[in-house]
Amino acid sequence: MRQSEESINEQLEEVPRVVSIVGPTASGKTGLGIAVAQRLAQLGQCAEIVNADAYQMYRGMDVGTAKASAEERAQVPHHLIDIIEPDDTMTVARFQELARQTIAALQAQGIRPILVGGSGLYARAAIDDIAFPGTDAHIRQQLEQRAQTEGPGVLFAELKTKDPQAAAHMDSRNVRRTIRALEVIALTGQPFSATLPRYRYVIPSVQIGLDLPRPELDARIDKRTQAMMHQGFVEEVERIRPRLGATASRALGYQQVIDYVDGLRDMDETIADIAQKTKRLARKQMGWFGRDPRIHWLNALNPKLVDNAMAIIANADAGRYDAIDARADEYVQHHLGAVQE
Repeated sequence: MRQSEESINEQLEEVPRVVSIVGPTASGKTGLGIAVAQRLAQLGQCAEIVNADAYQMYRGMDVGTAKASAEERAQVPHHLIDIIEPDDTMTVARFQELARQTIAALQAQGIRPILVGGSGLYARAAIDDIAFPGTDAHIRQQLEQRAQTEGPGVLFAELKTKDPQAAAHMDSRNVRRTIRALEVIALTGQPFSATLPRYRYVIPSVQIGLDLPRPELDARIDKRTQAMMHQGFVEEVERIRPRLGATASRALGYQQVIDYVDGLRDMDETIADIAQKTKRLARKQMGWFGRDPRIHWLNALNPKLVDNAMAIIANADAGRYDAIDARADEYVQHHLGAVQE
């Protein structure tokens, strides 16, 4: 159920505002999160980090996910890292529940949560007005059968009748998304568009984005990919491969290393492929985060990065962004179908 604006405003006055640090992979989010927590501690405010990276929640997937090191975690407490096994499944809906529980527990103790991660949907799911309707195998099977017997055009025409807003922004040729939209309508009794993410905080927050020139980011990715191999990425994959489930195995780099172990490619090819796909991922991440007008972007290379981040947090705490943030959803075009079940 979506929270009313009145209840959201009440929350804004009662709890420490979440600081969400987002940006592309290798941009330095972990380092900034720790630095901000330490600076807040100097001001007498306790802060702890909540992980919002989808794959850092899996135990044993350390090197390949660039997980915060034991030394970094010793500096500032981290939450939602190493919480499930590689053969388990983390979904964004499951994460949303865990993240909100963790944030609420920290805030109840007067601790400011610092959300850190490059998984865009996960970061938003923790703090934004996003619902994740369930699934119904029977309803979906019926819709899939209808798509085969009646044709996808009939289903899309039905969607146009039941939810014109959703249909207007969807590709009529994308049968899977049409089926999903009709499934949600059948399950919830609401239009599919009503379940789409809103650029509206349900937990008081401020978002800081890290950006840097593409050549510098690419160079960082190349360097980090090389470093991962020296840090034991191959040994890590060999160790957890028997327990690597379907979801965890999607983490970038793991399949490439498996192919290397199986003799399907050499080390140079493996490193090049991982680096190339990581750069592609970074650009997708920037596309995702770039749609959110509430993010305050900072140059990751600026020597005053931490000072600038602290200034943004101070302005947010003073409520200087609230009026603008509250209207973000009015002028952002939703990407219908972007949220997976």
